[in-house]
Amino acid sequence: MQYPLPIAHLIDAYMKLPGIGEKTATRLAFYTMDMPQEDVEDFSKALIQVKKDIHQCPICGNITEKDICDICSNPNRDQTTIMVVEQPKDVMAFEDMGEYSGLYHVLHGVLSPMDGIGPEEINIKSLITRLQKHDEVKEVILALNSTPEGESTAMYISKLIKPAGIKVTRLAAGLSVGSDIEYANSITLKRAVQGRTTL
Repeated sequence: MQYPLPIAHLIDAYMKLPGIGEKTATRLAFYTMDMPQEDVEDFSKALIQVKKDIHQCPICGNITEKDICDICSNPNRDQTTIMVVEQPKDVMAFEDMGEYSGLYHVLHGVLSPMDGIGPEEINIKSLITRLQKHDEVKEVILALNSTPEGESTAMYISKLIKPAGIKVTRLAAGLSVGSDIEYANSITLKRAVQGRTTL
């Protein structure tokens, strides 16, 4: 059975979201139809507003509604350290933790030659330019996901930065609390051994 065209268009629109298949998109479309008119209008306004008012900070690439994000414009942040992350949501995770007081740089992705994503497609060039302009930066922390793409991106950035004499570090990684060694993959175990600490 064919859905009426407006519902079919709404299903197609929901399917463009990551992780949403046809069944979930259909369920969301019918849920949206049953929502009060006011809630649907508020939802559509929120979508339009986020596209209109949110942009990337010209310094770090994080999302902001201001000219420069709150972190980059805060003189009380540690100006000697920059943490490189994949996505703006990673910045939020570290900020929620409350243990890091330095600056950030958001790549908006990782290198993935199979998907046609090279250095020009992510925010690497602006990181190098930023480091050249700010000689107060003494350490770059690479806080990228432990995926093959994240690892290769970290290695690529490290090779670009090290000749400048800036310390390049990587987040400690390995076994998570409560995990069993027998279920860990070889990369996780290798990182756990390399990142071991003295008790």
